[in-house]
Amino acid sequence: MTAPSPSRPSVVVVGGGFAGFFAARTLERLLPAESADLTIISATDHLCYSPLLPEVAAGRLEPRRIAVPLHARLRRTRVVQATVEEIDFDARRLTFSADGEMTVEMAWDRLALTTGSITRRLPTPGLEPRALGLKNLVEADYVHDHVLRQLELADSTRDPEERRARLTFVVVGAGYTGTETAAQLQWMTIRQLDRFPRLTRDDLRWVLMDLAPAVLPEMGPRLSRAALDVVRRRGMEVRLATTVTAMDDGGVTLTDGSRLPTRTVLWTVGVTPPALVEALGLPVDRGRLVVDDRLRLTDGVWAAGDTAAARDPFSDTGRAYPPTAQNAQRQGVVIARNIAASLGHGIERSYRHRDLGLVADLGRRSAVARPLGIPLTGRTAKVFTKAYHLFALPAGGNRLRVAGDWAVNLVSRPIAAQVGLVAPAAARLGAEDVGRMASDGVGRDRTGPPRMVPTSARA
Repeated sequence: MTAPSPSRPSVVVVGGGFAGFFAARTLERLLPAESADLTIISATDHLCYSPLLPEVAAGRLEPRRIAVPLHARLRRTRVVQATVEEIDFDARRLTFSADGEMTVEMAWDRLALTTGSITRRLPTPGLEPRALGLKNLVEADYVHDHVLRQLELADSTRDPEERRARLTFVVVGAGYTGTETAAQLQWMTIRQLDRFPRLTRDDLRWVLMDLAPAVLPEMGPRLSRAALDVVRRRGMEVRLATTVTAMDDGGVTLTDGSRLPTRTVLWTVGVTPPALVEALGLPVDRGRLVVDDRLRLTDGVWAAGDTAAARDPFSDTGRAYPPTAQNAQRQGVVIARNIAASLGHGIERSYRHRDLGLVADLGRRSAVARPLGIPLTGRTAKVFTKAYHLFALPAGGNRLRVAGDWAVNLVSRPIAAQVGLVAPAAARLGAEDVGRMASDGVGRDRTGPPRMVPTSARA
């Protein structure tokens, strides 16, 4: 870590997710050591490899396996674990605070906004105090403990209604996160039943629902049907064109008027940029900041990842690139190149990326994958999915540990123990824990939602 020098330009990256991490790492490679001071501001000290969160929730991976430490991977960049409170675009200054302490002001010459996303919330009664999310390690760790706890409580109760509610698990959202998590957790509960003598497989009820007409619609009709067949063969109940209209302590009410008694609702209906994006007062597309083809937001400022709406030139409809880890990683590299070019090192580049493929791990020996448009199912898809994740993990130590866990899981059942390290309130959608508010260094008003204030909004 080096102290900023007033004689060198200051480059600040706000956010330690995929886009921010790869932007900082690429800047280290492109910029000579004395050409600029590099700083990354992140609410956590690690990059969370979020595509493997369902495996953490299912207990198949230890949480730290997918946490890539920023201090270990960024050699020249000053890592500041804090939240941004304000940004003054005119004066090119920002303020940040750590652990609620006094704010610190920092000047910047180049700014990269890679503030990531949060779980999309709808005005559903009872949602925030009762639903569980799966956007960070805190939530994944708690979901694992919570599901095991329901098995324990169901096994110990003599009330059949209570047992039925404890063993009914509702997952709202049949995209990647929802489908993978439902499939992995369902298989985990099936595998644990022999340790609970009073429970049977018929007692388990897993319900996956979505307003969309298909699961994993991004994978295409063929692979969507294949995934649907896999989870239904295991006994999962899939309700399409259906969602939750209300939640209470006893269960959920659905759009068709029916009611499900349950103690577990996992909310995975997609992501949206944090509230600070709207506070900026800049043009947005479905909540994401509109950038040009070089990911520039305004003079000296770039945006990438889930925060940015960059138009896809390969799209017939001109829509923005989807908010995926694949796009965030590559956009982080592009903004680093463009920032370096603005400082006289290299040339600017436009962001043009064709989708390299999609993968979805459905637990056990099942997966669906579409590398370069080629549809794969079964064990072939499973091998490709595992290989892809190992390749995409940006740290050799993490790769070895993940591969080691997977190897052990082939011959031994994962250890199903409730560690209890996460308080229930910290894992609910209504919680304002640091990990959820942006794993990415976005600011929070101490009495309200996250904020980042442009000059025009400061009175």
